[in-house]
Amino acid sequence: MTLQTSWNVDETAARRDRYYAASQRRFVPFREPMVFRRGEMQYLWDAEDRRYIDLLGMNVCISVGHSHPKVVSAAMEQAQTLTHCTTMFYHPVPAHFAEELAATMPKGESGDIEWVVHFTNSGAEAIDLALTMARGYTGNLDVLSLRTAYHGPTAAAQSLTGIAGWRHPGMPGNVAFVPEPNQYRGIFGENAGAAPYLDEIERTIATATTGKVAGIFVESVQGYGGIIEMPPGYMTGAAERVRAAGGLYIADEVQSGFGRTGDHMWGFEADGVTPDIVVMAKGIGNGFPLGAVVARKHVAAPMAEKFMFHTYGANPTCCAAGRAVLQVIAKDRVQENARVVGAALLARLQDLKQRHAAIGDVRGRGLMLAIEMVKDRRTKEPDPATTASVFEACRDSGLILSKSGPSQSCLRLVPPMCLSMDDVEAVADGFERAFERASRSR
Repeated sequence: MTLQTSWNVDETAARRDRYYAASQRRFVPFREPMVFRRGEMQYLWDAEDRRYIDLLGMNVCISVGHSHPKVVSAAMEQAQTLTHCTTMFYHPVPAHFAEELAATMPKGESGDIEWVVHFTNSGAEAIDLALTMARGYTGNLDVLSLRTAYHGPTAAAQSLTGIAGWRHPGMPGNVAFVPEPNQYRGIFGENAGAAPYLDEIERTIATATTGKVAGIFVESVQGYGGIIEMPPGYMTGAAERVRAAGGLYIADEVQSGFGRTGDHMWGFEADGVTPDIVVMAKGIGNGFPLGAVVARKHVAAPMAEKFMFHTYGANPTCCAAGRAVLQVIAKDRVQENARVVGAALLARLQDLKQRHAAIGDVRGRGLMLAIEMVKDRRTKEPDPATTASVFEACRDSGLILSKSGPSQSCLRLVPPMCLSMDDVEAVADGFERAFERASRSR
């Protein structure tokens, strides 16, 4: 039986508008509908066969490239043998993958840190599990999160999400928010470093919690928050202060992990901190739905008394894709490519800033970059209107990316990590055209 699929853009838009729930209507990036028909590595083709450079990685999920042949082959081979085997039964593929993921974690000075893995269906589920794990291990309820954090759409993940527009009233409580250490527009001014923000963690623990906390959730580099790096000393200092209050340090690596920052496999390694729990998803499966909680063995041990089950979490087809992703990262030197190409692209974006006054800041590391728009560089007033105009113009320039940040005034670049040096010029030229077009339209 052959299923009939219409690739007509208008028909697809009409069908989506009629049958998609209202909850999905706002999550449409461009003013006009867009349909992608195929992808190959860092490129996408729409229904009219026009090629684009994917600077979004289809929401950071595509880590090593669209339809990467090694990942697709691994998943197909497994699916043809056994598509799904629920977690209650043993299967070698997720078992091997757990071992390989654990091997990427820090071992401590004497190699005495043991890690264990719990696979989930998604990053949001992994956040939920990490929250349950932290509260179960410590016996404490209070949790800290950052004001512009994004951790996912489930009720528990939304309770940890501070960024405007994502957190909704009525979410579960016992969460206290601390200011994000934004070195461009943070509450303590530009380049204030980590110290005043660490003081805020201490103040919040003392005034907004019982004094005993389960943990703090920190994105090693904030994604939806506008690509905000944690300044030197922040992650280490946050871990010290929270552990002193009885809690755990939970690193959210959903967007910053798997070599994306270029310098390290995991974003938290930039500060030398060793988390108690690490949450990962998105790039872990290169588009196949998968997430994981990797925790220190003793932290996960109390969960043995709970019935915690994720039907598709250790799906062997997705885990086969995940194993292939790790192999590609290692053999193709993907992390090194992210470092070199990301640095070259950042330099071109900094050059772009010199010519366009609307750009207030350019930042990031590896292939996790952002352009922030302002109405005035002195006041740093966010400019979401210009951001939206440039964003739309980027589509015409053959670039796919996203808007982010608390005011939707940032352009977020998180492309597949196979983006090449040859693409850097094309991306820079595309941005130049987009800024010029947006300027003329205002």
